[in-house]
Amino acid sequence: MQYSEGALRKKKFDLKQTGRWFKYKYLLLLRAKGGPSMVATGFSIGLAVEMFTLPTVGLAFFLIFPLVWLLRGNFAGALIGFVFGKIIYVPMAILFNKPVGSLVVPPGFKEYLIHHVPAFLANVLKGSLELIVGGMIVGGVLGLIMYFPIMLLLRLHASRRKDRRRLRKEHQHAMASGLPGDAD
Repeated sequence: MQYSEGALRKKKFDLKQTGRWFKYKYLLLLRAKGGPSMVATGFSIGLAVEMFTLPTVGLAFFLIFPLVWLLRGNFAGALIGFVFGKIIYVPMAILFNKPVGSLVVPPGFKEYLIHHVPAFLANVLKGSLELIVGGMIVGGVLGLIMYFPIMLLLRLHASRRKDRRRLRKEHQHAMASGLPGDAD
C-alpha cells in the first residue's frame, strides 16, 4: 500500500477539534457502561485519594488504579474527582485535614513512629502525619458525601435523555402516520 506524502503528515492543532474531543469524552462518561453508580464511585475514589496526595509527594495517585478496580468504579470519573480534589485541596487541608488529623493522632505517636520507620519516611512524617491521617478521614467522608449528588445528577441526565428520545420517536411516528394535530 502506498501513501501520499500528505497522508503521513500530522494534523495541525485545532482548538475546535479539542473542544469536540472533550465533548465526546464527556458524553462517553455520561453514557458509561455500568451507569451513574460506577461514574459516581470513580469520582468519589479520585476525590478521596486527592485529599491525602500532597503530603505523600504525589504517590497516593497510584492508589486510584487498584481502588477503581476493587470498587468497580469508572477510571475517567476517578480522574475528574482527582482534578476536582486538586481545586479544593488547600482550603480543605487548612480547615479540616490538619485539625482532624491532630485529633486522631495520639500525642506521642509521631515521635514513636519516626524512630521505627526508615529515615526517608521519617522526614516526610515529621511535618505531615496529621495532614495524611486527616486527609484520609476527610477524603473518605467527602467521597461518601459527593457520591450521592453525583449519582443523582447522572441519573437525572439519563432519564431526561430517555424522555427526549421517547418524545422524538413519538413525533416521528405521528409524522409518518399523518395524524392531524400531532405534526406540530
